Amino acid sequence: MAQRRAGAGTCRGIAAAGGLQSALDRLAETAYADELEDVSTLAEAQRATRRTVLWQLRVLAGWLPAGGARLVRSAAAVFEADNIVSLELQLRREQTLQGAGTGEQFEPFDLGGLATAWPRLRTAASVEELLSALASSPWGDPGSDAALSDVLTVVWLRRLANEAPSARSWAASTGALISARLVFVDRSSPGERLLSLLRPLIGTGWVRADTPDALRDALPPGPAQALDALQIPTELWRAEALLAARVETDGFRLLRAGLPGPDVVLGAMAVLAVDAWRVRAALAAAAVNAGTSEVLDAVA
Repeated sequence: MAQRRAGAGTCRGIAAAGGLQSALDRLAETAYADELEDVSTLAEAQRATRRTVLWQLRVLAGWLPAGGARLVRSAAAVFEADNIVSLELQLRREQTLQGAGTGEQFEPFDLGGLATAWPRLRTAASVEELLSALASSPWGDPGSDAALSDVLTVVWLRRLANEAPSARSWAASTGALISARLVFVDRSSPGERLLSLLRPLIGTGWVRADTPDALRDALPPGPAQALDALQIPTELWRAEALLAARVETDGFRLLRAGLPGPDVVLGAMAVLAVDAWRVRAALAAAAVNAGTSEVLDAVA
């Protein structure tokens, strides 16, 4: 699977392509080709790259014994979280419009045997019913004072880190990025539920930070390093890109560890996920004829 990834070089070429269709043509011999067939917009293409990763995880889980499949299921939970957030948005829209036309229905990711609670959650007919079902599921009560997407992301990160200790530093660094966005971009409180979820990863002192330096000082040393590139809030994207590059580097190291086991599986999943991230960044640049991707240049 990793051998059919696009790779950094191909992604730079995609970013330089003259338009979206030209960029898609360059992916014809990669693992993304089947899902990209018949797409016509950037949004469709980017979602197709995520479907490709999910399919790869489903195949990987089929190759592994029960213990390994549990690790893959924990990684795939990010797609279930996406389904849940999309369903909540759709239900809120329907309740607001009160039957006056709900627009296009979202297409959930097909989790197959990697689902955790989605088969039950997807039947919710209202936001209240969905949140109630979540509270009695492994996702837990999301609370009412934080963005659902943030709560589910941190639940997913902690679940993945619990199954694969090598992913704990990635989870903590992602938590640091979430804290930076909350403090400097959203300018909002994390809420009790989200704060309790983040506490084991990054503590709670960051809530009172008012500058990037103060935020780094308030975080544990490891997660704080994820914000080394952050000088002004508008550069948060750069810190996110550098973290993706670090996850990829760690993934290759785990893949080369030699002995079969959870770390090799984690490494493979990390490499595949970051490759899809690179492809999405490249497609976004190609779609506007940018000639290059500032995001990819940041991790070159």
